[in-house]
Amino acid sequence: MNYQLQTTSIVRQRGQLTIPDSIRGKVNWVAPGSVVTLAQTKADEIIIRPHTSSQTKINWEKLWLDIERVRSYKGKGGGNLAAFIAKDRESRK
Repeated sequence: MNYQLQTTSIVRQRGQLTIPDSIRGKVNWVAPGSVVTLAQTKADEIIIRPHTSSQTKINWEKLWLDIERVRSYKGKGGGNLAAFIAKDRESRK
């Protein structure tokens, strides 16, 4: 298969580049908020690929159970953690 599609775009201020619809429509990994990897392979070539994490998959069920478990702990002072954080942030302003 030949995947090569060529189009023109303009690099704007701060290095922003809009990927044209003609390309975005052909690949499902280019969407707002997508994380990509950029690689300079030659002096005049940059390759954009979808980012793949080297981390293992996250066990979301275990994570949420751990969060619920930690939230269930009661402190010795019987205080409100959210109130403590808000008060601490206000004192640092």
